[in-house]
Amino acid sequence: MKQQLVEILPHVNAGLNLLSIALLLSGLILIKRGREQAHKRTMLTCFAVSVVFLVCYLVYHQLLYATTGERGKRFVCNIGWIRTLYYGMLISHIVLAITVPFLAVTTIYLGLRNQRQHHIRFAKWTFPIWLYVSITGVIVYLMLYQIYAHA
Repeated sequence: MKQQLVEILPHVNAGLNLLSIALLLSGLILIKRGREQAHKRTMLTCFAVSVVFLVCYLVYHQLLYATTGERGKRFVCNIGWIRTLYYGMLISHIVLAITVPFLAVTTIYLGLRNQRQHHIRFAKWTFPIWLYVSITGVIVYLMLYQIYAHA
């Protein structure tokens, strides 16, 4: 059972990141069209998806360590510029991913409290960072588990 979860959770996490991308972009389109209630529901759903992602991510790494003693999957591509690109993207992804929960909670809180100006000010930072983290999460997955899985 543990090994099956270790094998499937990276794919689940990539799917959750893709869903977050779709919800983030939908939320942006909805607010640009003045559909506040739909925007609110979409962004709260996006936050819930991100929470599920975080739980799955933590479970994956805990199970991976428990079953293999490894902290994460190794990037096996030996092409210098690709390794540099991968690790540069991974580092920026991790650093910014740490900020997303704080930014998202603050932005959501301000929106729910109807503090529009503050909500908008935070959203201008939260949205692109959250979107970048979601997109780079999918790219890291593709590079790690699909494109260079057996290089």
